Amino acid sequence: MPTIVPNLLKPIKIGNHNLKNRVVMAPMTRARAGIERIPNDAMAEYYAQRSGAGLIISEGTNISPSAIGWINTPGIWSDEQTKAWRKITDAVHLAGSLIFVQLWHCGRASHSSFHNDVLSVAPSAIGINESYIHTPLGKKPHEVPRALESHEIPKIVADYAKAAQNAKLAGFDGAEIHSANGYLLDTFLQSKTNKRKDEYGSSAENRFRFLRNVVEEVSKVFSSANVGVKIAPNTNYNDTGSPDFRETFLYVASELSRYNLAYLHVVDGITFGFHGLGEPMRLNEFREVFSGALIGNCGYTKEAAELAIRDGRADMISFGRPFISNPDLVERFENDHPLNDGANPKLWYSFDTVGYTDFPRYDELISKATVKQMPE
Repeated sequence: MPTIVPNLLKPIKIGNHNLKNRVVMAPMTRARAGIERIPNDAMAEYYAQRSGAGLIISEGTNISPSAIGWINTPGIWSDEQTKAWRKITDAVHLAGSLIFVQLWHCGRASHSSFHNDVLSVAPSAIGINESYIHTPLGKKPHEVPRALESHEIPKIVADYAKAAQNAKLAGFDGAEIHSANGYLLDTFLQSKTNKRKDEYGSSAENRFRFLRNVVEEVSKVFSSANVGVKIAPNTNYNDTGSPDFRETFLYVASELSRYNLAYLHVVDGITFGFHGLGEPMRLNEFREVFSGALIGNCGYTKEAAELAIRDGRADMISFGRPFISNPDLVERFENDHPLNDGANPKLWYSFDTVGYTDFPRYDELISKATVKQMPE
């Protein structure tokens, strides 16, 4: 008999949407959009395969050419990209799931070779203290970014709004604003990376202003009940981690609570890297200050996810790597089937369907095993 997972598989309503379960497919950069950054048939197949999830959050999707910082990631600033995304949202809806776009600006986690030799932008001219970045020209040392001028920020806010408008035209059910992992909005939140003295720096209130403006503008497109925000208070990814991280992110969560968002997506696990500047922040801390739905993320097993939902710490759990190699992850959870071995990291960004759409479902494995055992 299969193990019953009553809470993880129970329906939930977020915003205007009824989800069939509380399993979320986490946004994962997979780099299959080609040099034109246009979604394609392989991406449609990939997302449709994983539509057992109650909610799919798309891979990070660049809001503009200046937002790019990875090779072959998709965009949503052009008409052609917008039309191409429609085949993906249609495929997911046909398979019975919902999909939010993740709106992404890489900020300083980029390189001038992505931008015709123009430096990337950040709150302050502070570079990433890590070894290298993958660029169109191969591995390159990180550069010191250019600090944004105050008058430039409203233009980027407008880029988020335009990207949200395109996403709505493309059939997305909502939008997640990526404010985590050392990308542009996260670096504005963090005192380690934001040394500004203007209205976007110094205090937590000012550091939050950029994200606040983006939330308000994107909410004019989708309504705030169909908008989520992702934060990562514990990670050191892209050289993040601020001494006042707990105070900062509790303030951010409490302010976001005012907007009646669909959810707050918190990278609370530390398997992605931990800055070690105090005890890791846990979901129950955010439950105290954020009144909406909480999604936990990073390193969760089925059992840990079930416990987090049962105890009321989370409303949903997002899974990343397990979804790479298990397109039928929810069915495996439901029936207590073993998972496929983890994907080969060398194939995560292989640029083709190998390591992307070729992972077998459990029923396919059983069928092949049965045929193999049959006498000739």
